[in-house]
Amino acid sequence: MSMIKRPLAVMAGLCLSVATLFPTAHAAQEVLRVSAIPDEAPTELLRKFEPLGSYLEQQLGMEVQFQPVSDYAGVVEALGAKRLDMAWLGGFTFVQARLRTGDALPLVQREQDQVFTSTFITADKNINAHADLKGKSFAFGSVSSTSGHLMPRYFMLKAGVDADTFFSRVGYSGAHDATVAWVESGRADAGVLNSSVWEKLVEDGKVDTDKVRVYQRTPPYFDYNWTVRGDLDPELIERITQAFLNLDPDNPEHKAILDLQRASRFVETRAENYAGIEDAARAAGLLQ
Repeated sequence: MSMIKRPLAVMAGLCLSVATLFPTAHAAQEVLRVSAIPDEAPTELLRKFEPLGSYLEQQLGMEVQFQPVSDYAGVVEALGAKRLDMAWLGGFTFVQARLRTGDALPLVQREQDQVFTSTFITADKNINAHADLKGKSFAFGSVSSTSGHLMPRYFMLKAGVDADTFFSRVGYSGAHDATVAWVESGRADAGVLNSSVWEKLVEDGKVDTDKVRVYQRTPPYFDYNWTVRGDLDPELIERITQAFLNLDPDNPEHKAILDLQRASRFVETRAENYAGIEDAARAAGLLQ
């Protein structure tokens, strides 16, 4: 992707910001800066995004630039400070961004993000339910992760399991693939992660399924989406939305992009879909 700049610094995510040709309210944007929550290794995030970034450059007629973010909170802060125009967010980080900016606008999500789930895993053959983990250690992903922390914690609370008192130790691995590594190595007796990432790790042979196995999944909930700043040019917002919606799984080039995003296709979404995520965050004490 010739126009995408690779930062020399260690990458913990992806970022996108806007430059203008002329300093007027209606000047055309020349550069779009994009980011994503760092829920996987930086190299994996970049590998997944590069073909999509090239496609967006072609569709929008502007340069797409990558810049790193250090953590989930960094994406929210960058959107709020207008150093970023668009980001791939989890449901919880979208809620945080919406509260932070007042106008963060979710555009599209993958079809499966309408019915997303989290997967609980263990390497202990004696664990078949949460009840079997009493007094044992447990690993979440990032504190700000929807699928790696918020929703699993919420559903455990509904089942009468308060993670902070039920387990002997709770750790935060920082990323979904790291959670698997923690469980596989015995650093945690069990853990939870994004179901899509789990399935991809299994498919790619990056987890020993003779050792690590699934013992439970959560009910479905809304999760990831592509969000933009609400003050972007409405015409640009529409063009970005259409670019995602036009990705056709019957087109081989488009299918390669969709496969990297682990998407069958993209569909429109709206802020109201994430009201349940906000309620869960408040119930779990993660929002004041």
